Amino acid sequence: MGIILAIIIFGLIVTVHEFGHFICAKLSGIKVIEFSVGMGPKLLQKQKGETKYSLRALPIGGYCAMEGEDSTNNDPRSFRNAKLWKRMIVLVAGAGMNFVLGFVALTIFICTLAKVPSTVISGFSGYRDDEGNPTYYARSYETGLRHDDKLISIDGARIYSAWDFNIVFENMSVNESHTVVVKRDGQRLKLENVVFHDTSDTENEQVIDFGIRYYKKNPLTVMRGSGQLFMTMSHVITSSLKQLISGQAKKEDVSGPVGVVSAINESAKESKSIMDAICNLLWMTSLITINVGIFNLLPIPGLDGGRLLFCLIELIRRKPVKPEHEGYVHLAGMVLLFGIMIFATYNDIVKLFTGGFHG
Repeated sequence: MGIILAIIIFGLIVTVHEFGHFICAKLSGIKVIEFSVGMGPKLLQKQKGETKYSLRALPIGGYCAMEGEDSTNNDPRSFRNAKLWKRMIVLVAGAGMNFVLGFVALTIFICTLAKVPSTVISGFSGYRDDEGNPTYYARSYETGLRHDDKLISIDGARIYSAWDFNIVFENMSVNESHTVVVKRDGQRLKLENVVFHDTSDTENEQVIDFGIRYYKKNPLTVMRGSGQLFMTMSHVITSSLKQLISGQAKKEDVSGPVGVVSAINESAKESKSIMDAICNLLWMTSLITINVGIFNLLPIPGLDGGRLLFCLIELIRRKPVKPEHEGYVHLAGMVLLFGIMIFATYNDIVKLFTGGFHG
């Protein structure tokens, strides 16, 4: 089941990505030779106008082949003969559609919730006496936080959505002091030496000592909640990429298709109900497609971001790089990416078997 779900998710993500290139190329007047879903041997093919539409056997990719994409071509409708701004839009459109898919998946996910969570403080741990006077167990209240504060950042870590609390508070210890930025009465305030600790919870030493506000679902709150969660995912992904590039991430943290299939399978198995499974798959789909979109925009030869980099060079130089020279660079990039994919797949297999032996 995990493999089937992974195939469906991968197929959807790749198709949406390539459709972004396809529709923008068509709207820009660029000739599209073939639009393919999947790779390898053809299963189905249909010619409609100047474009072939094909379904291929291996659901691990796809492509939108445009006239003159990698070589000089005299056809006035070839990719290289199109205006620079049109080419740049076509290149960005694939990742853009991945972001759209991620936002749609998150919107559906938010719609499955009873209410939409926010980052606004609704209250603190404590009680009220018979006269209604509050007594708080929350150290965060004692050290500066107040009702209706909107949390902006904690120790420099941005708080985009309620899910960021899971990341920020995961390794936080009691009695640690923190720098917190909040929005209060329309103004940003920087609070020093804020401590998070529910002093009434002496057994578990609970860190999170405040509650957040939840809003009823309506188009505005759902869209806002989806946007906030989208920002959380994008920030987590870009932070992970920075750690990977800087060498801070361990090689064991690198995963490829096998790892993704394994994660989807585990997500499906751990679901307690059909609705729970749907929510988990929506979460995984949004995470993967946003990841694909961001990764494709990196200035790496062979990716859309690498081609976009050559467009920017052309914009600065006011003349394009020779197609053969650009082709060599992209070929080298593809070899590098292929090597990374082999390493990630090997890493996944090692982790899979290691986990099996310890499981």
